[in-house]
Amino acid sequence: MSGKIVLSREGYDKLFEELQYLKSTKRREVTEALSVARAHGDLKENAEYDAAKEAKAHLETRISQLEDKLSRAQILDLANVPKDKVFLGATVEVENLKVKEKFTYRLVAEDEADFDSGKIAVTSPIGKGLLGRALYEEAEIRVPAGVIKMKILKIEYV
Repeated sequence: MSGKIVLSREGYDKLFEELQYLKSTKRREVTEALSVARAHGDLKENAEYDAAKEAKAHLETRISQLEDKLSRAQILDLANVPKDKVFLGATVEVENLKVKEKFTYRLVAEDEADFDSGKIAVTSPIGKGLLGRALYEEAEIRVPAGVIKMKILKIEYV
């Protein structure tokens, strides 16, 4: 793959920690499981061996994906981001004007998105709809359920 991936420091560190865990602890565990399964004899009809081989393949694929992402990662420098508009890294408080409810989202890279934690990807419908908007600006955002109208109440960069 090519192209830079923009990540927050937190997102980069999380991927880096996962990579370190997979390369050390998890790789050792999977290799041990493979050895134990191999010791059970006939490999042609050994479901445990097949499962261990598949787990090893999945692990190596994930390690490769993480190494690729981290090699292309660019850590977002919030010092260079205009603070009066919504960009990657912003924590935004919005009001859904139809239902009069307030929500707080942090706009993050796709790899960091976690809706349950209030982190939405800038590539999501809401993320795209908020990007580049200014304080108190209203946005009509097309989501799978229709169109929602949101007003930006607060923009913070932490």
